Amino acid sequence: MRGYFSIGAEGISKGFNLGNLVRTAHAFGASSFFTIEASVNYAEVKSSDTSHADIHLPFYAYKNLAEFTLPKECALVGIELLDEAIDLPSFRHPMRAAYVLGPEKGNLSPALVKRCDFIVKIPAKFCVNVGIAGALTIYDRMISLGNFAERPVRAGGRPAPEKKRGRG
Repeated sequence: MRGYFSIGAEGISKGFNLGNLVRTAHAFGASSFFTIEASVNYAEVKSSDTSHADIHLPFYAYKNLAEFTLPKECALVGIELLDEAIDLPSFRHPMRAAYVLGPEKGNLSPALVKRCDFIVKIPAKFCVNVGIAGALTIYDRMISLGNFAERPVRAGGRPAPEKKRGRG
């Protein structure tokens, strides 16, 4: 996959959810992960992150939004179920991006929404778990920016075999 990405959450309070998000990020090649104003039990994070992402990826724990920084030319993409947000399947992912999700029982803060370059929503009837939202976002990024063959026209996973031509 081209470019890089980081993923994190604002106000997350359940270590198990953060551990799932971090494990998924690690599995799909994240460059780092972060939290803003988190209040989690890091033992719970480690119990659900069986990939031990914390020893493979940089982790940034920002105490508040004022402390939060990004690398130069890195776009901040908020994942939030807002009417005016861009539907994830219609979103073109930036090459350099940091994706931020909200807390388990709430939304991204208005101040963070204001800082985002883009707000993207997963087109669902209601909000999904933080780990699921992160996984869907990361997977969509991989499909969009990865080097994969076009999907076949027919149902199934392999393109139709080419017909062999005779020698004559």
